[in-house]
This record gives sequence, structure tokens and C-alpha cells, in this order.
Amino acid sequence: MTHTPHELADDFPEHVEQIHKLRAENAHFAKLCEQHHDLNREIHRGETDIEPMDDAHLEELKKKRLALLDEISGFLH
Repeated sequence: MTHTPHELADDFPEHVEQIHKLRAENAHFAKLCEQHHDLNREIHRGETDIEPMDDAHLEELKKKRLALLDEISGFLH
């Protein structure tokens, strides 16, 4: 397991331009991206013990991130 944050550009490299365009044009999509960014940072801090958290909480955060990625993916396909 790496402790590198998962940025949207890393998860969807073929959609980088579309992500930028949607962020500028769609308030809901922009909010999803911001939520993903915040959640991603929280997971990264937990994985690197900057903010220690128990495994159950970390897994719950990861499930929320996956749900956000699914919703974001819906805009891209």
C-alpha cells in the first residue's frame, strides 16, 4: 500500500480536461470534487499517522471516497 494521495487526475487521467471543464461549469460536480479532495487528504493523514485513527474509521472513509469516485465517474462517462 502506498501512502500517496489519490488525486482525481490520477484516477481518471484520460478525463483531466473534462474534469476541469465540469468543475468550472457544474456546481454539483465541483462540490463532489472538493469533497473528494478533503476526504482524500483525511485518508492520507490517517494512513501516514499524521492524524492517527483506528482501522474501522479509515475503512469507512475509504468507502466514502469510493462512493464519491463512483458519482464523479458518472459525470465522466
